[in-house]
Amino acid sequence: MNRPRCQLTLCKVLLASLLALAGMVSVTSAQTKPAAGPSIEILQDEQGFQLQVDGKPFHIRGMNWGYIPIGHNYSYSLWTKSDAFIREVLESEMALMQKMGINAIRQYDDVPPRWVTYIYENYGIFTMVNNTMGRYGVQMDGGYIPRTNYQDPKIRAVLKERAIASLSKYKDTPGLLMYLLGNENNYGLEWSSFEIENLPEGERHRAKAEHLYSLFGELIREIKRFDDHHPVAIANGDLQYMDLIAKYCPEMDILGSNVYRGISSRDLFQRTLDELDKPFVYTEFGADAYNAKESREDALNQAIYLLGLWQEIDEMSYGKGRVGNALGGFTFQWSDGWWKTGQETNLDVQDTTASWANGGYPYDLVEGQNNMNEEWWGICAKGPEPPGGVQPLYPRTAYYALKKAYTLNVTDPSVDLKTIRAHYEAIDLVEASTPHGVGSMSRRMKEMERFRVSNLRLEFSSFFTGNSDTRGQGKEGIAFDHMQSFYVGFESRPTDSIRANVDFNILGNVASNPIDETFYESRGRRVSVEGSDGEPVVFRDRDRVQVYGASFDWKENWFELEGFYRTGHYHWGYEGDFFGLYREANYQDAIDRYNANAPSGVVFTGKKGLQGLKLAAGPELYWGANPMVLAKYYRTSGRHSYALLHQEDITRQGAVLSSAAVPEQVTRKSTAYYGVDLGSGLVLELGGVFAGSEKVGRGFQYTEESSDARTYLDSGNYVLEDTIQWADTLGGKGQLQWDAGPFKIFTLGGYQGLVADAGGDYRQTWTGWMLKPTGRGNHYHAGSGFVLQMGDFQMGPNVLYQRPLIGPMPSLDDRYSPV
Repeated sequence: MNRPRCQLTLCKVLLASLLALAGMVSVTSAQTKPAAGPSIEILQDEQGFQLQVDGKPFHIRGMNWGYIPIGHNYSYSLWTKSDAFIREVLESEMALMQKMGINAIRQYDDVPPRWVTYIYENYGIFTMVNNTMGRYGVQMDGGYIPRTNYQDPKIRAVLKERAIASLSKYKDTPGLLMYLLGNENNYGLEWSSFEIENLPEGERHRAKAEHLYSLFGELIREIKRFDDHHPVAIANGDLQYMDLIAKYCPEMDILGSNVYRGISSRDLFQRTLDELDKPFVYTEFGADAYNAKESREDALNQAIYLLGLWQEIDEMSYGKGRVGNALGGFTFQWSDGWWKTGQETNLDVQDTTASWANGGYPYDLVEGQNNMNEEWWGICAKGPEPPGGVQPLYPRTAYYALKKAYTLNVTDPSVDLKTIRAHYEAIDLVEASTPHGVGSMSRRMKEMERFRVSNLRLEFSSFFTGNSDTRGQGKEGIAFDHMQSFYVGFESRPTDSIRANVDFNILGNVASNPIDETFYESRGRRVSVEGSDGEPVVFRDRDRVQVYGASFDWKENWFELEGFYRTGHYHWGYEGDFFGLYREANYQDAIDRYNANAPSGVVFTGKKGLQGLKLAAGPELYWGANPMVLAKYYRTSGRHSYALLHQEDITRQGAVLSSAAVPEQVTRKSTAYYGVDLGSGLVLELGGVFAGSEKVGRGFQYTEESSDARTYLDSGNYVLEDTIQWADTLGGKGQLQWDAGPFKIFTLGGYQGLVADAGGDYRQTWTGWMLKPTGRGNHYHAGSGFVLQMGDFQMGPNVLYQRPLIGPMPSLDDRYSPV
């Protein structure tokens, strides 16, 4: 795109010559005008590079935009909603961007072309369409491959085919600005293969990168075959592998990059020119609006960083006497992403966890601590979404500051460096902060509705139980009966970091003849007892109001504290709890059926210097559990992961209402775990358990079969006695699995001594297999299985062999046995 083609017509050659005489050579991205929409071209001459739309200079004032309301995550798609709702969202958000001066947005290639045109025609905003090229894995052959192997010919072919099919539908779409490939894929080269692993460690990622950029180059050439009138860019991670980009992507028109270097990108523009001779556009850049050092929102510093970056872009643009290859940028991002930290948890809470450290942002950096807050990058904050309505936005200081910055027409030939610097120096951040302060106050006023009704549910039921089976049971007169049960919940958010919720159950009429005798509402049934005078005394209204469930979470820089009462929690199996000490406790209706008080407890999760530490304590962390304290330390290092866990029971649990939750004796347990990704889809996990030490020295009986005539009562069994030894408290197990996409296989084995009791494996298997080792002591096991996925057909057999070390005592008849 940056060099004229040899097949130019004579007229075009003459035109190029005339332009050259005027000191300007226009190198366009199009040999023919597109069938629809403006012509997008790149001009290059001695003053630098310039993007042009229909022959007019175009400086990208772009934005990374997406609509994900509070309470949702990456799985939310605006484009699957009704046209009326989409138009309502666009009117709210695009109009706000239009007023700011935004002229382009970045969108993934799930946006329908008609909405690209709609946004362009109604708001004058172009769209850069982005195909991520397997950045987040590949769905193929009926399965999901989380680590994209750019070396695999089949995966390469699938990625190219899908990208071409997806992007080609935009080629004649009015409003399309350019194509973008990838999203810092050079940071995700995590696949492994036998060829790669045989290389020295320092060469492995570079070898993978060669496959990545060669694929980019191939796809760029394919795109230009169906569309030669729109530029093609890649979204690199900073300037890594520039030599490979130059080698494999010579037809690339623009280098795009996600860059987070702070208030200045320093040598970025010069290196792009020197090493690639290409123009540059930021595909992501910016600053978060949370001060990790002071634990508060900090919109002012966010605005300072963004103004500094945009001033640098403008100075580096065409004709300003500096590098001259800055085409603009796409600020990251339009509004806060409340889902970023947990991805799938706490979606209605704006997390203040700083997940990584960056020295380019010193205003909130503390040595050895993280300072980048993923959920606070928006130049607009979000407020509570009205039911069925559009998510309200509250622009921060950066919005108003950039709105003023964008009033400068950088493409005007009269605008020089002095003009740019004077313009930015004149932007009054105090003035820009004023509307943000008003908006923030409005948002805070809405958030002051910190106490709200979070749940309201009414349940009504009726019974007909008069039949022949009830005669003689005192129920003949109760043929019809009815029940009412009311649920109301309240949520409180006294601060951004604290949330609490409590649900109450209120009973109406309680059936005297219910279908389910153990149902929750049976607590309110009339009870008749004999009084001191011998007359019956009826209690009608006992326990009419009861706490149904409760939870709270408290999030600070160094920790998170979560509490739960009858609200459930998940296991720690994916965090090194290989022996299932912390069991999953999501009981749904069973809690009501048995009027259980489980689970109940608190969980402490460490951050920063306490990263990897978790503590759980409570009277009943899962059904039937003794009151206990459970500690876990889990860390990962490259392909390796490690964990240590310890469980200490405090006392024995009282009576429970289910045989599935019989309390165990007070005990202590410790486990160790090691996992390693061996590459090429191979993962090895090993673990050891030490449990039941309090039982050492206790005696027990067991039997051995024998043909000897001297066996006990001629039963054919010797009755023997023994004691628990320290070796009986030990156990270990291992699992090896290989994930080859459509074909997956695993094998496992283990041994647990007589009292080395642990829990089950609560992790999800590839097919949902329920055939797993029990996790209890006194056994050894071995198992294997595989999955073969062919389109919609799946075959997944597995087998498990498990035997006790010492079997149960047989029934031996003696003189006291019944005849």
